[in-house]
Amino acid sequence: MARIAGIDLPKNKRGEIGLTYIFGIGRNTAKSILGKAAISVDKKVQEWTDDELTAIRNIINETIKVEGQLRSEVQLNIKRLMDIGCYRGLRHRKGLPLRGQRTKNNSRTRKGKRKTVANKKKATK
Repeated sequence: MARIAGIDLPKNKRGEIGLTYIFGIGRNTAKSILGKAAISVDKKVQEWTDDELTAIRNIINETIKVEGQLRSEVQLNIKRLMDIGCYRGLRHRKGLPLRGQRTKNNSRTRKGKRKTVANKKKATK
């Protein structure tokens, strides 16, 4: 089993796709990693030798921030935005969309489940 950066890569996937299971590595980064390690993009993860795995691990450790290190950096960036009180930080704090989306109808992902507010009852005469 190929284990890189604390993640078990799926055996039956192509190398390019298998590396994308690591947080912080997408398709283009995976292609460049395999290119530097001189491994075919079409080679499946289970076909990698121990030397190839070591080469991939070294490239990832030296050049790319992945998993916990990247997640903590992202959280620190969000915290910094909230601390300085900029627009994006305020939107993070309120749990609303940051990038100019409308909030009247959509944005349920950011706002969460609907909170129904009941109408006031009309006073009877």
